[in-house]
Amino acid sequence: MNKQELDYLEKPKSQLMHVIYELIRNKAGLVSIIFLFIMIICSILAPILTSYDPLEINAYNTLKAPDSTHYFGTDDTGRDIYSRIIWGGRISLRIGIISAGISTIAGLILGLISGYFGGAVSFVILRFMDLLLAFPGVLLALFIVATLGPSIDNVMIAIGVAAIPSFTRVIHGCVLSAKEDDYIKAAILVGCSHMRIIIRHVIPNIMAPIIVLCTLQVGNAIFGAASLSFIGLGAQPPTPEWGAMVSRGRYNLDLAMWISTFPGITIALVVISINIIGDVLRDALDPFLRER
Repeated sequence: MNKQELDYLEKPKSQLMHVIYELIRNKAGLVSIIFLFIMIICSILAPILTSYDPLEINAYNTLKAPDSTHYFGTDDTGRDIYSRIIWGGRISLRIGIISAGISTIAGLILGLISGYFGGAVSFVILRFMDLLLAFPGVLLALFIVATLGPSIDNVMIAIGVAAIPSFTRVIHGCVLSAKEDDYIKAAILVGCSHMRIIIRHVIPNIMAPIIVLCTLQVGNAIFGAASLSFIGLGAQPPTPEWGAMVSRGRYNLDLAMWISTFPGITIALVVISINIIGDVLRDALDPFLRER
């Protein structure tokens, strides 16, 4: 049996198994999945894994360096940074997931309508998306938060809305491509309703780019929320949000660099891990790469 035959037998046949196979085979992807899994478990089990209240102020432990009692040290009010990072994972991960959900659902609906029906409806939707794309995503999110007011809920809305134009454009193109396939034309000829065609034929065949976009948007949303919190438009004190923690620590970088360093490293590792997983998913779900 030659090498090509062995490779063919080793490759999983179903798409789901192929994705799992690629995630496990890719070392960076596997490490990223394990790291994110640990972060999610730590966030869920925060009350068990932490000994200190993330909001409790202790004037006797201010700016304490990392040691066996406070693993990541304390901030300028004596709060344990390790506890705040673990509890902050609940906030940052929730922001990423909900923001990605907002942009995915809205972009999917608008992209399906504009791509499938076309005509005047498509023209209006795409021109409005072009108008939003004229503004950088961060600037658009800043405008929305400044209008609604600084809070975690408004940050999730702002970041989700800012990503809708990109999702709409990508899904619009995927739907246009899918409409040209023979199975869609056959479904139209036999008299299937538009809703049935969209749900049963179009959406299942454009899920690959949607999954990849949604995954990458989670990382972008976490980073965007941290950026807004850093300038004071996101989570408000004393909420243990990673970006707000980095912002607070900048005033004591010369005395206690650990206040900003550990939350900053956490943000970087989480965002990088999500982006790696998104890249692996993109390669695994690409039909052209899968045939190689």
